[in-house]
Amino acid sequence: MTASKYNIALKCALCLQFLLLIAIGNAQQNPFPPNLSLPEARRGFHTQLAPQKEPKEPLERAPAALFRTVKYPSAAGELAAYLSPNPGDRVKHPAILWITGGDCNSIGNVWSPKARSNDQTAAAYLKAGIVMMFPSLRGGNTNPGVKEGFLGEVDDVLAAADYLAKQPYVDPKRIYLGGHSTGGTLAMLVAECSTRFRAVFAFGPVADVGMYGEDSGFLPFKVSDRKEVVLRSPYYWLSSIRSPVWVIEGADGNISSLWVMRKAPHTPTTSFIEIKDVDHFGTLAPTNSLLAKKILQDTGEKSRISLSTDEVNRLFTH
Repeated sequence: MTASKYNIALKCALCLQFLLLIAIGNAQQNPFPPNLSLPEARRGFHTQLAPQKEPKEPLERAPAALFRTVKYPSAAGELAAYLSPNPGDRVKHPAILWITGGDCNSIGNVWSPKARSNDQTAAAYLKAGIVMMFPSLRGGNTNPGVKEGFLGEVDDVLAAADYLAKQPYVDPKRIYLGGHSTGGTLAMLVAECSTRFRAVFAFGPVADVGMYGEDSGFLPFKVSDRKEVVLRSPYYWLSSIRSPVWVIEGADGNISSLWVMRKAPHTPTTSFIEIKDVDHFGTLAPTNSLLAKKILQDTGEKSRISLSTDEVNRLFTH
């Protein structure tokens, strides 16, 4: 998703949705019983999906030195992913599973160099020697299944993590999750459903997926159905988070969602970092470079990563 498209299509809608959420309140917005966790609310729910007719996009061939194309098993069938090859050093390395933005069900070119102002490839991890996996999800590329828009995709991400943990060169106790934009939204939902990841870094998620709008192509269901929307929206399930989670956004980006979620009740393991004078895309490269260093140092039994707003903002001072 380009910066110009994002700014034109979403900025006004996000501000209006922020005001709406504050005015109406969580209790009236959430049709599920209070104190229900996201896994409990998802159990037994049957989504009603609209017909999907968009053409399938074949997977691009990645440079063999950077990524191999693999298939990982999921409930939807075997799904494609890009995965760092075995470095052959007989060392178990930390790994990060990264969910791209835009149509996060599909993956494309994540290896060509990008500008530091908009590096959605999260290349800092690869450069640091951290194993990377980019999963495609149900209905994406030429995968089996259909897109569910942040519902069954949660299970696909967890299935990808299981596959990643079985690689002989990956430390199964040091697997992290990161994502940007729609990928950040999905990463938060995964954290609200599971403690599978050592830590989660969600860049620029939305609080409520209805903010994307019916014409976004991300929501293959009736947006007027609050149960469908709420089950896919991080805002309503913040109390389900148990792993360390950082929600990160630039003040010139999708900041209204960060404000809304920061104001809502959330667990102590969830942190919100607002970066001054940066947009939705400029947050990525400097922050991911810092996180890559911290992941390499995070070798204890449990994650000891710390990340403060002041520390991150110092990366952007000129």
